[in-house]
Amino acid sequence: MQTATGLARLSNSPQTKDAFLWYVGMQASLSYAASGWVKLIGEKWRDGSALPGVMRTRTYGFESAYRLTQRYPRTAKYLQHSVLAMECLFPVVYLAGGKLARPMIAAAGSFHVANGFVMGLGRFMTAFPAMHPMVAYTTAPKTHPLVAGRDDRAVKAAGLFLAGGIAVAAAVAAQRRAVVLEGWPTSRKFVTRHGNELMYETGGRDDETNAPVLVFCAGLTSTSEHFAWITERFVNDSDSAVVAYARAGYAGSLRRTSAPFVLDESVDDLEDLIRATVPAHRKAVLVGHSLGGELIRRVSARIPDRVAGLVYLDPSHPAELQRSERQSDGAKDLNDNITHAARYLSLGTGILMSRPAWLDRLPANYRDKVFAQYTDARLWKAGKREWAAVEKDFRSFDGDLPQVAAPALIIAAQQTVDQDPEQLLMYNELVRVHQSGEVKVVDGADHDSLLTNALYAHKTVQHMTDFLKHATGDAHSEPALDGRGAQR
Repeated sequence: MQTATGLARLSNSPQTKDAFLWYVGMQASLSYAASGWVKLIGEKWRDGSALPGVMRTRTYGFESAYRLTQRYPRTAKYLQHSVLAMECLFPVVYLAGGKLARPMIAAAGSFHVANGFVMGLGRFMTAFPAMHPMVAYTTAPKTHPLVAGRDDRAVKAAGLFLAGGIAVAAAVAAQRRAVVLEGWPTSRKFVTRHGNELMYETGGRDDETNAPVLVFCAGLTSTSEHFAWITERFVNDSDSAVVAYARAGYAGSLRRTSAPFVLDESVDDLEDLIRATVPAHRKAVLVGHSLGGELIRRVSARIPDRVAGLVYLDPSHPAELQRSERQSDGAKDLNDNITHAARYLSLGTGILMSRPAWLDRLPANYRDKVFAQYTDARLWKAGKREWAAVEKDFRSFDGDLPQVAAPALIIAAQQTVDQDPEQLLMYNELVRVHQSGEVKVVDGADHDSLLTNALYAHKTVQHMTDFLKHATGDAHSEPALDGRGAQR
């Protein structure tokens, strides 16, 4: 506001003044509309529970107002929906020859004054209403004597910029989609019993060694590249071969079946992949992170003769939504976040997505590929489909976990078990259903940095190699040491 109006005041050109005033007027409409439509997507704003919730908070709450929302819930709901309507529909001020400008400006101004007293947002009382005179100026018909000669070319310029931005966003989205579907130069594809095409990569020794083949299964809305620090260590420093794949709908893997999705579809796909990629004379050690841990547990029961062991990395437990209050409470937010990401990215907004901090902790040659996947709506649509099936499956889980013949290692992130002790109890329960096993905790790690942080990933590798040496009796699976005993 200060910059735009200050430059307008300094300019001697009426056209320049009008351009800046139009900028502020359009920015006001965008601010209100964006705020309203973002709220409208949230279920709490639609069902009327958001306002009482805000009034109960320490930062923005007001006890008397909260009590009123409880005494008059219907009125509170109407008030909340009125605010939504005002924000979402604010751009209509430019319709009907400006006749709607006064009531909309009055409603918005009253809203900010109320917020100043109730929520303590005093600065909003000056910042937003300061834009209202420019809204009034730009919405008035040109026949009005006070706006005679107003230069409206800024609207056309804004339209051209918007069209150009949309074109660039579409081009970037198409380019990133091509990168995602292309995979890596070494990528291969395999068709499962469901007709799904799975893209996977292999590495390490593929000769006649009896060392196990490590098959990596990623978590929800996660990529096979998340395992990069771990897979590169095993590929370069051990006799174990590695298979990392993307589930149907992720990366270059395509879901061809039209049947309703259930978790068993992913289990079927993984079973087919193991049978196709692991040589008959070698066994598989299945490695799963988060949801991937539950998938490898289920597939191991089907092919016990092909599995030498399981490594769970901060895994999911089928009873976690029932036994963990933290997990159950977070389920709704997780669903909303995945749904919103899928919806927004489908509109081509990936160009606006910032790089998450964890991404730049991956090996440098993986980062751009992973970022392309995270800005592609396909990953989030696949995650949304999977999460719906996971939540239905986990909330209906009833009974004990079946016994598993293979040994197991659970590697837990310290922050996971510290923040939710129930998780550690479930990890111990999971390990007990295996032939043998233990739980290891990586100090300092959280659910994602267990893989993406090089230090924690290398600690994970050490736990895994110790497990492989004892579970398979193969010392060659241990990363090589130099003459001083240090790992390469």
